[in-house]
Formats: sequence, C-alpha cells, structure tokens
Amino acid sequence: MKASKKLINKYLPKLIGLRLNSLYRINSDKALRKAYVLFSSPRRGKVKPEQEEFLNKAKATPIECEHKKVQTYHWPGTGRTIILVHGWDSNTHRWKNLIELLREEDYNIVAFDAPAQGYSEGKLLNVPLYSKCLDRMLKLYKPEFIIGHSMGGMTTIYNQYLKQSPFVKKLVLLGSPSELNLIMKDYKKILNLSDKFMIALEGYFKDKFGYNFKEFTLTEFGKGVELETLIIHDEYDKVVPVSAAKSIHDTLRKSTLKITEGAGHSLNKADILQDILDFLKQ
Repeated sequence: MKASKKLINKYLPKLIGLRLNSLYRINSDKALRKAYVLFSSPRRGKVKPEQEEFLNKAKATPIECEHKKVQTYHWPGTGRTIILVHGWDSNTHRWKNLIELLREEDYNIVAFDAPAQGYSEGKLLNVPLYSKCLDRMLKLYKPEFIIGHSMGGMTTIYNQYLKQSPFVKKLVLLGSPSELNLIMKDYKKILNLSDKFMIALEGYFKDKFGYNFKEFTLTEFGKGVELETLIIHDEYDKVVPVSAAKSIHDTLRKSTLKITEGAGHSLNKADILQDILDFLKQ
C-alpha cells in the first residue's frame, strides 16, 4: 500500500504536467489558467481535529478579504500587539508553542488563517492576496511586531513594500523564501513543463499581478524597509534554501541573521522561540 502511494506521488506530477503541456497546444488560455490554479491551491492546512480546541478558544470575528471570510484569532494581553502570519499548507495552530510563550509575557496576540487555509474560506492563495488580508489586519489592530513564517514572511515584506505601516517597529522572518523565480523553476521541474509553457505562464502572471517571475523578489521589495528585522533560517531547510535568508539579510539594512542547524523548515524549537522573544524585548 505504501509502495503504491509512493509511486503515485512520484509520477502524478509528471502526468499532470503532460496533460498541461498537451492542453496548451490545443487551448493555451485554458492550460495557463489551470496551471495558475494548481500553483495557487494549497493541498493541506485545514484545521485538524486535534487542533480545534486550541483555536476555537481564541476565535474572533472573521474579516472579509476579496469577498471571502478570513478567520481571525485573538489572545488578549496588556502588552504590545503582535500579528502572526503563517505559511503555505498551514494555519494558525502552527504558532501554538510561540503563542503560549508570548502569553506568559502578556503580549496582545493576533493571528489569522490565510485564505484557503484553517477555518478561512476560499480555494486559492498567493502572496498578493495574502498581503491584502494582512493589510486589513494591520489597519484593525495596529501591531508593533509582525512575525511571519515561510510564505508569511515573504508576504510581510511585500506588504511593507507596498505600504509601510508607521506603527510597526520590528519584523521576524522565519524560513522565508526570497525569489518567485526560484519557486517557479521548481514548479517547472516538478511538472516537467515545457520552456514555451513557462514563458507563457510568466506572461499570465505579469498580466494578473504586474510582475514577471524575476521581478517578484524580496531583494527589490526589501530595499525600502528600514525596520529592525530578525531573520532565522535552518542551514538544512529542505523547503526553502538558506541562500534565501542570506539574500534577504543582504537587502534589509537593519536585519540580524541567525542560521540554525537541525530545526528544519518549521523552526519550532524552544531555543528559537526564546530568541524571538528576546528580540522583541530589546
């Protein structure tokens, strides 16, 4: 059974890519739309039964973002306000350990499930959409600190590039990617899409979002961000290479880079959480 599942997981992406390449020759618009939807569709991240109790206790009023209800959470405190921004195929529960540590210090903690994740509505997720939701949360809660993991980190910098929030004082980026171009190279490789298809898909992204793949990069978006930023990344991260963190660090003028070993992409270890807390207190 396990062997069969491994075979399916190995060959299914290639079969999907074969169908997309074939469809492109017949109906390019339909093929590009399907490729975009596939790229923007999380496969995991809905709330699991064992996550319900922790999240349900902190549920707050949903906000509306692009005509979809986005679930918010609030752990009230008398201290400074923090917003937590989770990554791809995830939800607010990924912050449980950090939230418990922050509550001990009486921070005012706010979080939300991205569209198509957790308890939020929707089927698609991308950084521009995520940024719009984050912007709504920033206006509502006016936090001093933003902590983003993976895609949440990329979204945080993109959001600050578009409109720097005067009340935000510090950022924490955990395992954040830097370049859409590298992500799309992996997408091409996984599905075995043709060069011609990828050129057309890049045009589709340009028309939809106003950027080609190389232009959507934190090395550009971060140039004007002057906030103190703690960047943490694992040397052996298998999801996002550590080179992304080094690139972001080189771009953000007031950043500190901490490279861990053995914490993986989640970076959910006690010493790392303590480093985050120490940084916020400085």
